[in-house]
Amino acid sequence: MISVVMPAHDEEAFLASAVRDVAEGMRSRGDFEVLVVENGSTDATVDVAKRLAEEIPELRVLSLGAADYGKALRMGFLSARGEMAAFFDVDYYDLGFLDRAVALIEAPDGPAVVVGSKRGEGAIDTRPWPRRMVTLVFSTILRVGFGLSVSDTHGMKVLRCAPLVPLAERCRFGTDLFDTELILRAERVGLKSGEVPVIVQELRPSRSSIARRIPRTMANLVRLRLALWQERA
Repeated sequence: MISVVMPAHDEEAFLASAVRDVAEGMRSRGDFEVLVVENGSTDATVDVAKRLAEEIPELRVLSLGAADYGKALRMGFLSARGEMAAFFDVDYYDLGFLDRAVALIEAPDGPAVVVGSKRGEGAIDTRPWPRRMVTLVFSTILRVGFGLSVSDTHGMKVLRCAPLVPLAERCRFGTDLFDTELILRAERVGLKSGEVPVIVQELRPSRSSIARRIPRTMANLVRLRLALWQERA
């Protein structure tokens, strides 16, 4: 069984088509569930999600009181019933990536987590150059400062639940860093990470301002680095 986790904040315009598309595609792939994790929406996202749950039996709707992408991922992952979980955004999902990631995980000695790499060989990133530059800098910091083995941590990914749930329960950071912290913790305990190149095509402009996101993320990276050092001491 695969659990598809989809955070949703103010996704009234995109949610129904995305969830229907994912659910229809998953039905040909075996047992699955979709978890929409609404977080702090100010539009009709909650109502749309509830109507979808009446229409799609495989859908569960969870809710957070505040807008927090990372905490929404964490809630969805810890609530997942599947052997594997896929992290998809409402405006960024790819079932072809899911198929390739699952095949990697199920291979002998396969990784515990597979990320959709925007920077690996074969990837195509059509986002504006400032966003691509932010990804490059972020990835470089993680590789040099944390020893990360893969080229990306944000975006789509597929995870084997059993070995990663205890690590997710220990994660301290939400917002932009939950999935990054989870992968770093996995690698620290000897679990393997893998990656599959993906095509990135934005359906809409980014919701978060780069000018606000960069200082917030950098400050949290420093806090994360200190936290991991303290745990190792």
